[in-house]
Amino acid sequence: MNTQKITKISSQIYIGFSIFSIAYVSVLSIYNPQGTMDLVATRLSNTDAISSIRGIYGGVGLVICFSLVHLLLKDVKKALIFLSLFWLAYSISRLITILVDGPLGEFGSQWLVIESTLGILALVLLLFYRPFR
Repeated sequence: MNTQKITKISSQIYIGFSIFSIAYVSVLSIYNPQGTMDLVATRLSNTDAISSIRGIYGGVGLVICFSLVHLLLKDVKKALIFLSLFWLAYSISRLITILVDGPLGEFGSQWLVIESTLGILALVLLLFYRPFR
């Protein structure tokens, strides 16, 4: 297989994995917002808090997934650009938290590594990416 074909297939697998990951949290957040927040030991004590998690992680997450599916089918390069920004923004937010508020717990530290890896992987795939015809 040539480099372009390997890059295209790797990119599609990566985008699909990202869609699945984001969709999982989105569906969980719509169905059970408290379940999402249990991951970070935070209690949702009123309907405004429940609505916010359902809307942000659930609804907005699904819109991101639908957009990524569209990009997967129409413009893989744009999907990679978006995902590099998406995952690295999470990483930068966690780094800001470390600088401003102190060390992360086990959950945040684990996700800092995961999100950074996913963001860097998108950048690496972009380096090898060429438009496919």
